[in-house]
Amino acid sequence: MELINLAYLVAAVLFILGLKGLSSPKTAPRGNMIGAIGMLIAIVATLVDYHVLSFGWIIAGMVVGGGIGAFIARKVQMTQMPEMVALLNGFGGAASLLVALSEYIAPSADSVGTIPWLVALALSVLIGSVTLTGSLVAWAKLQGYAEKAMQLPNQSFLRTALGLVALALVVVFVLKGWGFILVLLVVAALLLGLLLVIAIGGADMPVVIALLNSYSGLAAAATGFVLMNNGLIICGSLVGASGIILSKIMCKAMNRSLGSVLFGGAMVSDEQMASIPGKEFYEGKVKSCGAEEVAMLFENAQRVIFAPGYGLAVAQAQHVTQELALLLENRGIDVKFAIHPVAGRMPGHMNVLLAEAEVPYDKLVEMDNINPDFAQTDVTIVLGANDVTNPAARDDPSSPIYGMPILEVDKSRTVVVIKRSLSPGFAGIPNQLFINDNSLMLFGDAKAVLQDLVRATMEL
Repeated sequence: MELINLAYLVAAVLFILGLKGLSSPKTAPRGNMIGAIGMLIAIVATLVDYHVLSFGWIIAGMVVGGGIGAFIARKVQMTQMPEMVALLNGFGGAASLLVALSEYIAPSADSVGTIPWLVALALSVLIGSVTLTGSLVAWAKLQGYAEKAMQLPNQSFLRTALGLVALALVVVFVLKGWGFILVLLVVAALLLGLLLVIAIGGADMPVVIALLNSYSGLAAAATGFVLMNNGLIICGSLVGASGIILSKIMCKAMNRSLGSVLFGGAMVSDEQMASIPGKEFYEGKVKSCGAEEVAMLFENAQRVIFAPGYGLAVAQAQHVTQELALLLENRGIDVKFAIHPVAGRMPGHMNVLLAEAEVPYDKLVEMDNINPDFAQTDVTIVLGANDVTNPAARDDPSSPIYGMPILEVDKSRTVVVIKRSLSPGFAGIPNQLFINDNSLMLFGDAKAVLQDLVRATMEL
């Protein structure tokens, strides 16, 4: 038993070192490998601890699950990575739920029937169920199958009442241990997960994904107490804690509280939406341009900054962006990439995209560090980033996104915004940047536009 716990301790240390490695794009691959080694050690220790000698079903499960995972990982587009993460969170919650239910039916731990065991089992069922349906709703929203924010009649009351019912069922189950109460708890928790996420708007999806990741970790930790497995308790606790920390970081980057995300619904209320100007906001004020005009700007430029957003991911334009960046660097221009914490649809979305295109890590500069550079930048190219570049968040107290930290691209000498249209971002409000005197709009698919821009630059 001492060797088993020592193995779990080694695995825990590797998990922590892996998480530390994931904090930087440069060390992320190594951190990922360290975490995988830790998980391998934890799995082997668990198999030995439970005296599993027949590996037929285990190997079959690994082959089938690994095959499905490899197929999905290869087929999924980078733009669909947030959806994949949401689904994986849901799978984690479902796994905790199913293991907890199977332990109730056929218990294997020595502490079966005790109050701590019943509490852990009830919490595993509750959190696992909420994570499952919440993640499925998040996936549906990201896929465009559900509205960005759906408000049901008396939704706040229903959510609160359902939450209280779920907690009451947990208490009754712990006191009585009745199976039908556990079934009712599953139903209530599944509905609660649905109601918690269905009212959250698309702009808050980075926070929701991080929070659901935390839920899946907490569910795993609770399941660890059910199984009396130290490795699962440690692993789940680390995931739960890191998910909460990441959620807080995302909220800070959006100037939103965690409570307002969970219980406030969309970032922009219906009343605010009704007062938001429409097409007349841009009428006669937008200056469009072509690739040749932008290429001419590069002739006298000394510093260029790219500000990527979800439009870059949609167009799969990361490789041609790097091609243009290298072309400019070969002409002696200083090139950097400005990274906003919530650009895209999940934490680190832009880092992953640009790393795929082999953009050097030292070229990726976080928002707080890059903002002072914009005033000395000749040309900033905004690639589909909308809300995170909107000066209204800094200058307009009446704006729904006022106070949200932004990339201050508008302070550059010239801003070129590459976008398909003037459609708003997830917040649903117009962008003041598009009508600024120093802004030019280059309309079109980001990949096609950048390819034209590369050709035009090479011809000069």
